[in-house]
This record gives sequence, C-alpha cells and structure tokens, in this order.
Amino acid sequence: MSDNIGLSLDELRENLEKECIQPSYHRLKILEYLQAHRTHPTVDIIYKNLSKEIPTLSKTTVYNTLKLFVSKGIVQELTIEEKEVRYDADTTQHAHFKCTECGGVYDVALESTIVELGTVTEEGHKVIDCQVYLKGICKDCLKSAQN
Repeated sequence: MSDNIGLSLDELRENLEKECIQPSYHRLKILEYLQAHRTHPTVDIIYKNLSKEIPTLSKTTVYNTLKLFVSKGIVQELTIEEKEVRYDADTTQHAHFKCTECGGVYDVALESTIVELGTVTEEGHKVIDCQVYLKGICKDCLKSAQN
C-alpha cells in the first residue's frame, strides 16, 4: 500500500486488514484524517481535530496508531525539525518543503529518484528509507511579502 489518498472508509478498512491490522473505528478515523488533510499533521493536531468528533479518543491512541501505521509502511513519519514529528499518508517517494515563515509543510515532487529503495550503495549499505527535506519560504508567504 503506497498511497491511501482518495480511498473510502471501506477501502481503508480493506487495506488495514491486508496489513493484518484490526480496523477499529479510531484507526480508520485517524487514517481517514491523514488522507483528507495533506498538511503533514503532528499527533497533537490530529488529536485536537478528531477529539471534537470522537470524545473517547486519547492522545495515546493517536500516537500508538501512528506508530503501528509507520511500522507497517502505511504512513511515513517526517522529522524535519528535531522536536517535531509529522505524518504523511502518501508513502510514495517524494520530498518535503517546510516554510520558515508560516511553518507549513508541502509535498515536492522529485525530478528523479535520488536513491532507489532496496539498492546497495557503493560502500555496501542497503537503503531502506530516503527522506529529502527542503526549507525556505513558500509561495504564499513570498506573495504576502511582495504586497
């Protein structure tokens, strides 16, 4: 499963079952939230937004669910800043851009694959993950600065 974007709850349920994950209501809603909100949210953001709809949801449940999803390759974990972990339901290989002005995180297409996953480097190391993080000023903040 590489990209959960645009899937219905039934399709998300099927995908979780294929990964041998019990598709509980909380897990489905967390995955649905990640699919619908392409903002690369933190645990706190997910909890804050879903707890309005699901009063029984705990921050620990959100954290544990995300940890499970990452371990199964359903979601990727982003650590662009040292003390800030964000999550992305799009597990296809792509880069991330963080705006130093507004703090937004955006997907950026890679012109070509920088390092193919599963390859062995010249030094004999096997690549299992490749993350590319870019920082700068997003197009919206640049427009605001010009006005």
